[in-house]
Amino acid sequence: MTLFNDAEQQQITDAIAKAEKNTSGEIRICVEKNCKEEVLDRAAKYFYQLSMEKTKLRNGVLIYLATVDRKFAIIGDAGINKVVPADFWDCTKDEMLEQFKHGNLVEGIIAGITRAGEKLGTFFPGQPDDVNEISNDVAFMDGD
Repeated sequence: MTLFNDAEQQQITDAIAKAEKNTSGEIRICVEKNCKEEVLDRAAKYFYQLSMEKTKLRNGVLIYLATVDRKFAIIGDAGINKVVPADFWDCTKDEMLEQFKHGNLVEGIIAGITRAGEKLGTFFPGQPDDVNEISNDVAFMDGD
């Protein structure tokens, strides 16, 4: 699936690396063309398929996008969901959507990454022995 050119993919992975620099949290982007079920269910499916729930502190965040269907969702694991305000993910989605409305897909994704990284850094600050538990690469899915 070719959605982002090499430079755009690098921008996204660089944004994830930057966001994760000050936190033990993990962020991943998952993209496919079509969402064949309710968007949160689909995002949850990929959350587990990509092992996002296996972070040591349960502080993984998945940003899922279905580009053709123009749907997206954000899934945070139990650790981060316990500490962020109830409307945090909706506010993050609103910030991303503002970019998407102007055709700025990469910028919208980076806005979501940045916002998630800031909250992760607040509640799960980086430690000297932190390791990158989840790949920063964009996960391109082909559905099923």
